[in-house]
Amino acid sequence: MKKSLQHITLALVAILLAACANIGSPEGGPRDYTPPRVVKSSPPAGACNVKGNKVEITFDEIVNIKDQMKKVSVSPVQKDQPIIKSLGKKVVVEFRDDMIPNTTYTIDFSNSIEDNNEANQLDGYAFSFSTGDEIDTMRISGIVLRARDLEPMQHVLVGTYSQCLDDTAFTRLPLERVTRTNSRGEFTLMGLKPGRYRVFALTDMDGDYHMVRTEDYAFYDHIIEPSVTEYTSTDTIFTFDRRVDSVMTATHTAYLPNDVLLCMMNEDYHSLYLKKTDRPTMSKLHVLLSTASPELPKLEVIQPVSHADDWYVLQGTPRNDSLFYWITDSALIKSDSIKVAMTYLRTDSTDALSWQTDTINFWHRKMGEELKMEKERQKELEQQAKRLRQLEEKEAQGKLNEEERDELVAARRPKPIPTIQLISQNKGTIEVFDTLTFTTPVPLAHIDPSHVHLEMKHDSLWKPVHNIPALKATNDGMTYQLPMSLLPDSAYRLTIDSLAVTDIYGMHNDTLKIDVKVRALEEYSNLLLHLNVTDSAFVQLLGGSDDVQRTATVENGKASFRNVPPGTYYARVVLDRNGNGRWDTGNYLQHLQPEEVYYYPQPLKLRRNWDVDQQWNIYQTALDLQKPEAIKRNKPEQSKNKLDQKNRKKRGQNDEDEEEEEEDEFNSRGFQNNTYSGNKYNDYQNNQRLRK
Repeated sequence: MKKSLQHITLALVAILLAACANIGSPEGGPRDYTPPRVVKSSPPAGACNVKGNKVEITFDEIVNIKDQMKKVSVSPVQKDQPIIKSLGKKVVVEFRDDMIPNTTYTIDFSNSIEDNNEANQLDGYAFSFSTGDEIDTMRISGIVLRARDLEPMQHVLVGTYSQCLDDTAFTRLPLERVTRTNSRGEFTLMGLKPGRYRVFALTDMDGDYHMVRTEDYAFYDHIIEPSVTEYTSTDTIFTFDRRVDSVMTATHTAYLPNDVLLCMMNEDYHSLYLKKTDRPTMSKLHVLLSTASPELPKLEVIQPVSHADDWYVLQGTPRNDSLFYWITDSALIKSDSIKVAMTYLRTDSTDALSWQTDTINFWHRKMGEELKMEKERQKELEQQAKRLRQLEEKEAQGKLNEEERDELVAARRPKPIPTIQLISQNKGTIEVFDTLTFTTPVPLAHIDPSHVHLEMKHDSLWKPVHNIPALKATNDGMTYQLPMSLLPDSAYRLTIDSLAVTDIYGMHNDTLKIDVKVRALEEYSNLLLHLNVTDSAFVQLLGGSDDVQRTATVENGKASFRNVPPGTYYARVVLDRNGNGRWDTGNYLQHLQPEEVYYYPQPLKLRRNWDVDQQWNIYQTALDLQKPEAIKRNKPEQSKNKLDQKNRKKRGQNDEDEEEEEEDEFNSRGFQNNTYSGNKYNDYQNNQRLRK
């Protein structure tokens, strides 16, 4: 019996020792998929008659606040921003302004609060309390889009006025209650009293909570009176075999309006002033203005006194903002300093344009690299001259060998005359709508048309094209084009003989040959869009970067694009109310909204030798859903919550899935389940009528 017990004891010890020998890594428990949860707060959320200037919110885990400067907003607007910080499981807000009596305060954290371990975000969290007997609960919700391209405006300020509703409030008074848009451009203004409000959006670069003309802003055309209503929804619960299990009815509260559309713009207003002057080379002056000028500056040389009246050739831009003055007077070119009296338009203290004259010294300060090259060149010339003298002495003594004789002949050979290099902008195969183009490094004075030749290839022979038009300079004066249409599926050669071109300094060109082949029409696609547009409008065909490839005017409800290279395109229409052929911004003081813009909501896939005929109802898709995700720059933030990421991965939701949708289907899931027509920006009133 005793031996038996000993055997059992030894066996148990052996088992325990074996178990202890298998040491593994301790597991950290299940992964955290949930955002932080509020446990308590001081004062309680929604509390009234709150005293003191501190708010403490306690969570169930350690939290951090990320990007609070662009995501967190406090209403009413604070002169001194509160101190907001995270301390372990707490978020603490200390107000530095005196608390206003009988006022509802709202701290909108958006998705700035996240847990410390997995960065799970608490999305859409806001905390409210009141210093009076009641807490205000009215809300206004909507979305802010950039007017010119329907980009969602992320983290911009949205605010209201209620005390002052006149048109000047936005330009002189700080907004009263504010919030910020999320990464989808959506906003909700909370803690509002019943009443009448004007709503604005603002980038607020200077932090003064009111508009200045240089900032991006948006304004809603009408006064808003927020309201609250209840509605009933019915949900059906099914069994696993798809039979009805039960029907549940629930009552919900809706705060209206919940579909305010703010289209953000910039007036493109800039004060006009002289920004910079310099002399990049001895033969060129540069004048840079801060913005476009309606008239060119006037330059008068003061020193040197002796100079030609027509002492420069101007190379400008259509905006007259960056101007190069190419000096043609050799005495001025050699002068180290040129003193000029420049008279130009500038914005004065009244925001009006007035003429001003400044005296400017143009110096050319040679940089280290330039001085080094000049020294090396001078040294090279001196060595060449010294070597030439040595060879000539040996020649006089009759001591030249054959190699030295060849060297002397080469040294006495006249140096080649410097020439200007014309640079072709066409290579290989070109499109049927391209133009034969070349550039020159210096403005030209003359082109001899008799030395400009165009040939077309017939079979294997080049035959001249007669009666070609004269080469034409573009706006910058440095680019020249042959303004004629080229036949598709053809080969051309443009030849400019040497000495045919003379620049403003009397230099001539070397021969230039441009050989190209024009694509055949079978390599293109044609696109015809039918739009429900009757007013003046134009359509822009866009590339994958939202860049404009082609533009077509809408005529009789149609926009036609012929000979488009195959590829994936996108389309944008601009309702061109003034008919000037370009998108125009609005003006708050003139109550002028920006011109309306709509996107075709799907890619347009154009194939070789294929015609596409497409209907386009510009109002059928909600405005905030029109711009395709593939060309949207301001992408919504992807949720950091691990559970959301896990579910997305499980469902296989990605951009490729979206691109597989039918090209001609319109998506009508607008913000707050409403659709925006965008027409005159009166969607709030339209939706109100629909509800009734």
